Amino acid sequence: MADTTAAPEQMQFQTEVKQLLQLMIHSLYSNKEIFLRELISNGSDACDKLRFESMQDAALLAEDPELKLRVSVDKAARTITVSDNGIGMSREEVIHNIGTIARSGTKEFLTRLTGDDAKDSRLIGQFGVGFYSAFIVADQVTLVSRRAGAAPDSAVRWQSSGDGNYTIQAAGNAPRGTSVTLHLREGEDELLETWRLHGIVRRYSDHIQLPIVGEVVAGEDGKELKEEVLNQASALWARAKSDISDEQYREFYKHVAHDYDEPLAWSHARVEGRQEYTELLYVPGRAPFDMWDREPRHGVKLYVKRVFIMEDAKKLLPHYLRFVRGVIDSNDLPLNVSREILQESRDIDAIRAGCTKKVLGLLEDLARDQADKYRTFWAEFGQVFKEGAGEEHANREKWAGLLRFATTRSEGPEGQVSLADYIAAMKEGQDRIWYVTAESWNAARNSPHLEVFRKRGIEVLLLTDRVDEWVVSHLEEFQGKQLASVARGDLDAAALPGSEPQDAEQHKDDDAQLARLRETMASALGERISAVRISHRLTESPACVVVPEGAMSAHLARMLKAAGQQVPKEKPILEINPDHPLIQRLDAESDVALVGEWSQLLLDQSVLAEGGTLDDPASFVRRLNALLLKA
Repeated sequence: MADTTAAPEQMQFQTEVKQLLQLMIHSLYSNKEIFLRELISNGSDACDKLRFESMQDAALLAEDPELKLRVSVDKAARTITVSDNGIGMSREEVIHNIGTIARSGTKEFLTRLTGDDAKDSRLIGQFGVGFYSAFIVADQVTLVSRRAGAAPDSAVRWQSSGDGNYTIQAAGNAPRGTSVTLHLREGEDELLETWRLHGIVRRYSDHIQLPIVGEVVAGEDGKELKEEVLNQASALWARAKSDISDEQYREFYKHVAHDYDEPLAWSHARVEGRQEYTELLYVPGRAPFDMWDREPRHGVKLYVKRVFIMEDAKKLLPHYLRFVRGVIDSNDLPLNVSREILQESRDIDAIRAGCTKKVLGLLEDLARDQADKYRTFWAEFGQVFKEGAGEEHANREKWAGLLRFATTRSEGPEGQVSLADYIAAMKEGQDRIWYVTAESWNAARNSPHLEVFRKRGIEVLLLTDRVDEWVVSHLEEFQGKQLASVARGDLDAAALPGSEPQDAEQHKDDDAQLARLRETMASALGERISAVRISHRLTESPACVVVPEGAMSAHLARMLKAAGQQVPKEKPILEINPDHPLIQRLDAESDVALVGEWSQLLLDQSVLAEGGTLDDPASFVRRLNALLLKA
């Protein structure tokens, strides 16, 4: 490798990278081995990218067609070098990928730190900051890279001691790809031992499908020992399941998902028929940091005949399963497959359908056989999984059966009641799955709309996630039972389980006796409401507001309004409780003006009780104060 006489240019890391380097240097020593796994993983990705680009330009591979990784040690110099002959980087790419946080997720990484070295070290791969883990064991890191297709003398050298600065300069002639040389810190000599370094490779990187060559240079004479392939160098997913241990499955997950935690479960199968493909799909143990980003990374990787095609093939699984990680390797797709072909291919549609069923089946097994793991899954991915309400039609019943909710019988907001469990616990004569939507669990469980259901012992789903309105608007029934809101339409309490025959007659009597009061209240409230009627759902509160059957719920209207959407004005219905002392007092009151003031106050209270906001809170406070003074 020829050096250059050009002076190196000194540059500074971004602020977040400086913080990260200090963390690597001074804190994260609990698992020093991670640096080698990360550098090998980066090199493997670089080779995959070159293989893909070479489909369009075969000349990129001509210089060195056999892709591989190399790990070498120089005991005399106390260095470890990890190199690849992959895609390489230009000067601009080196600055962009290593000197900034644009692609590393460093800033997000720093916000997740706990102060526990063991836990924090596991975050490194997940946030794409693996390159910086080299500074855990090295006090100086030198990177030399030349991009595929660039002139032989266009290589660039990057060097840093982790002090917040780095130098970059032309490196003259260099082979295609990237080499990273670590100058070890004092006390890290154990890593210079061949058995130690090669053991780390075999433990963590045996699944890499490219050969990882071990090379040891020892002594002052620079004698080169025999090279040795350290890993099996075959695609793990192409092996027979019986030949793969659970530990190998877990290590491959950590490589493909860039995660240091173990997966909850995985599915490995070879599908034969009209389409032939192999899938190895994982359900992670926790949500990735970018799950809510518009462009999340590290999804399912697409291979064709073991040739890497695409990093994040979004068309291979529906969007609501975007948390799934793994590999799909097809025998039928063309090697030069493009994103346009992915969008229009019937073969891709068949693979998508098959993999979706596999994932849902895997989750069903988890829910049935490992309830604790499924609770973990739901806590991490439940809100994302619910997004399937609008896109999962082929497997609607299977998808709906995996949903979990808090209910009025739950001890906390982390409810784990399935719709099947709800139906199994239904009271005799109950023909609907009842639910209430609200901003929070406390608001839902204390909603006045639940009073008659609580009195009759009828379980109600408490829906407090923003996506829940989306779910109930698309999921109209489950196992023949219709989903119904407790806050919508005219509830016939006499038809609920636990009602007495005389209840229906009592409702008619209440309606007739309070006709005058209802008319007075409706007149006082005017355009604020559409009607005043006797409530069949209240047992403790004096009044509540409901929306007509088929109308948008008040909770959904508030969410859309907060998002800046135009929402049509829907006049609520005010329902009054004929057995409440306040309503009885109003019925006996002869002062029409006073009844009007109480009516306004009751409507405002009802809006607040169901989580709404008042258009004129100052008037509400004035009325309340005036009535308190009269009390």
